[in-house]
Amino acid sequence: MLRPLLFAVASALVLGACASAPDAASTSGSSATETVVVPSVFDLGFQTADELVAAGNTPTAIQRLMQLAGDTSLTPQQTADVLYKLGQLSASPTGYDAEGAVEYYEEVLTGYATTPAAKQSAAALPGATAKVAGYVATLESVDTTRSQEFAALFNLGRHQEAIDVMVANDILPGNEELLAMYQIGYLCDDSNLTGRAYSVADRDGTTRNLRFCDFGK
Repeated sequence: MLRPLLFAVASALVLGACASAPDAASTSGSSATETVVVPSVFDLGFQTADELVAAGNTPTAIQRLMQLAGDTSLTPQQTADVLYKLGQLSASPTGYDAEGAVEYYEEVLTGYATTPAAKQSAAALPGATAKVAGYVATLESVDTTRSQEFAALFNLGRHQEAIDVMVANDILPGNEELLAMYQIGYLCDDSNLTGRAYSVADRDGTTRNLRFCDFGK
C-alpha cells in the first residue's frame, strides 16, 4: 500500500505546483501550439477586390479578379464564384463593361452549371442582357449624339472604341469616366506625356492632370 500512497502524494504535489504557477504553464503551452492562419489565394483575392471596390476602384478590382479566375489552384466552385463576382462588378455603375458581365454569367452557366453561382448568374443574366441591348440601341439610333455614342461604347466595355470617339470629337467625359480610364490604365499621371490634359479628382480628393498614356512616349 506504500507505493500507491507515495504516488498519490507526488501527484498532489505536482498538481499543486501547476496550480500555483498557471501563467508560466499556459504561456509556454500557448506559444508552442499557436498557429498562424494564412488566407487562401481565393480568400485573399476576394478580400483585395472588396477593399478596392470599397475604395472606389472597381476597374482595378475587376482586373484583380480576372487574375484570380485564371488561378489553377481554385476549385470549380471557387472559379464559378469569381466569374459571378466579375459579372456583378462589370455590370455595376462603375464597372463599365456590360458586355463582359453577360459573358461572365454565360461562362458560369455553361462551364459550372452545378454550382450555386450558376443559379445566381441565371438570375442576373436577363438584367445584364437588357442593359447591353439598351446601349446597342443607342449606338444604332440616328439621333444619337457623339457624346452619347461615347458613353454607350464605354459602358458596354468597348473602351478603346469609346476613346477613339472621344478624341476625334474632342469630348470631355465626366469625372467618373475619366477616373475609370485612369484606373484601367488609359490615362497616366506623367509630365513627359503630350496631348490634352484632363483634370481628374481622385477618391481621396487629389486632383490629377492626366494624359493618355500612349501620347508622347
